[in-house]
Amino acid sequence: MRTLWFEDDSLVIIDQTLLPSELRTVKLNTCGDAAHAIKTLMVRGAPAIGVAAAYGLYLGIKDCGDADIDSAMSDSYEILRSTRPTAVNLFWALERARGAADAARPDGAEACKAALLREADKMAEEDIATNRKIGEYGNTLVKDGYNILTHCNAGALATVDYGTALGVIRAAHDCGKRVHVYADETRPLLQGARLTAWELKNDGIPVTLITDNMAGFAMKQGMIDMVIVGADRIARNGDTANKIGTYSAAVLAHRSNIPFYIAAPLSTIDLSLRDGSEIPIEERNHEEVTTIMGSRIAPEGIGVYNPAFDITEADLIKGIITERGIAYPPYEENIQKFFNT
Repeated sequence: MRTLWFEDDSLVIIDQTLLPSELRTVKLNTCGDAAHAIKTLMVRGAPAIGVAAAYGLYLGIKDCGDADIDSAMSDSYEILRSTRPTAVNLFWALERARGAADAARPDGAEACKAALLREADKMAEEDIATNRKIGEYGNTLVKDGYNILTHCNAGALATVDYGTALGVIRAAHDCGKRVHVYADETRPLLQGARLTAWELKNDGIPVTLITDNMAGFAMKQGMIDMVIVGADRIARNGDTANKIGTYSAAVLAHRSNIPFYIAAPLSTIDLSLRDGSEIPIEERNHEEVTTIMGSRIAPEGIGVYNPAFDITEADLIKGIITERGIAYPPYEENIQKFFNT
């Protein structure tokens, strides 16, 4: 399922805030539109955010001439950088897109714009191929009949197409393995309930929805064979930032002797960070916790803490599934090998 694409000089996305009640596409025509879509989670998931940001950078300069393209590029770059602090793919994609534009800048504004758009298109196609490879490698870990727990949404909706954690599950399903997914609902914004369950149901993959605080009991009852989740940023030692609640699932899996895997592209690995303590954690609007789909569930005027992500330490992670293979501990040594090939 393609979740974003470029046509008629606009970026088209699926508005994920409306799912599962309504499947609607939205055209983004300006850099401001793209930044708003990223900030408000109309488009979400680290890989999808990165590609959307690259297209957003193009939207910010598409109508510029030689006189104003440099200032527009700088302004658009800063606007997009400010949207989501944790997902490193955002910054990776912006640097790569701007680099392509800068290389073409001596040939004039039109060449600069064309180069940036080509790079964004290339990133979108690469993301699909990357997810397929992640699925291929991850499938080797999945046995026929496995029950798999996942948290949040790391499916097609979090990427350009196919998905990372759900890409592994799709690959197993596509080759005839009988897999069953337990999807954590993922409070406060219910990405597991609204998005993951919707994707899997549409694909005909058996899925059972559970609340976040049921995961431990399900593990203790022997209902879970493995856990696979995505990632928004991975430090070079393997510490991983993912949707809030991932750490809890990892601790429970460790206590229950259930393998816990991360599925993510190499672009999500930030080699500049020593460990998870250096990963910035986004804190979001308090109303995400005090309301559900616009209905208030908590008293007015109470204190709220709403970090969007948590850190799962590397010693809780069995392996990190990438497009170049599966990295196992020691991560700092073995992750680096993938970047050297």
